[in-house]
Amino acid sequence: MVNKAKQLLLDGEPAIGAESSSGSPWNAGDLAKAGYDWVLMDAQHGLWELEDLRTAVVTVSAAGATPMARVQENNFSLIGRLLDDGMLGIVVPMVNTEEEARAAVFATRYPPLGGRSNGPTYLALTHGEKYFDSANEQVFLAVQIESSQAVDNAEKIMAVEGVDGCWIGPSDLALSMGLKFADIGTHKRHNEAIAHVLDVCGRLGKVPGYSCNGLEMGKRRLSEGFQFITVGEDSEFVREGAANTLQYLRAK
Repeated sequence: MVNKAKQLLLDGEPAIGAESSSGSPWNAGDLAKAGYDWVLMDAQHGLWELEDLRTAVVTVSAAGATPMARVQENNFSLIGRLLDDGMLGIVVPMVNTEEEARAAVFATRYPPLGGRSNGPTYLALTHGEKYFDSANEQVFLAVQIESSQAVDNAEKIMAVEGVDGCWIGPSDLALSMGLKFADIGTHKRHNEAIAHVLDVCGRLGKVPGYSCNGLEMGKRRLSEGFQFITVGEDSEFVREGAANTLQYLRAK
C-alpha cells in the first residue's frame, strides 16, 4: 500500500486537495476524478454519515486520489473508526498543546508508536494485504493549528513523533487572536503567526498545510512553501459553477 498524497509530500512536492462537506460520496468521487491528489471528507463541519464516509473511501480511491477525513474532535474512538473505514489521512482539529498532539498520535498509530486498536475490518480488501504492516508509515496525520495558543506551542506540537504535518485553520486562528474574518491573510499579527508555523515546520522537517479559501490564496500559500493545501469544497464549486453558467447565459 502506498499513500500517493503522502509520498508527494515526503518528496517535497505539494499535494493539492479539495474538501467535501456535502455528505455525498459521489461528489467526493467527482473531486477525485477532477485530479486532486487527496479529498478531505469533513466530518467535523460537513453533513457526513458513517455509511456515506465508507462509500466515499471507495469512490475517491477508485478515482486515484487519497481519501482523508477531518474528525469531529481529538477522540480515540472517532479517529480509529475513520481509519478502520479506510481513510489514509486524518486531520485533527483544535490541537493546542503537545499533550493533545500525543493523543492524536496515540489514536492514529498502531503500537509501539501509538495505541490504535486492531480488529476485524475490510481494510485488506480496500488497501491490500500489506495494509497492517505499512499503516503507521502510510497514514498521514495532520494536526490543526488554529488558535493563538497552538501557535505559541507550535514547536512542541510539531516535534511530536508520529505527527506528519499541520493544516492551519486561518478562520479560527483569526478569531482566537481577536481579529475579524477580513483580517485573514492581511493583518500583520495573523501573517506573523502563519509565518511562524511555516518556519517551525521547515526546521523540524514536518509538512506545512493550510486551508485556503480559493484559487488566489492557494497560489499564495504554495508560493510561500505550504505543501498540504485545500483550495475549496464541493458545495462551493457547485454554487460557483452554476452561477457562472447562469451569468454567461443571461449575458447573451
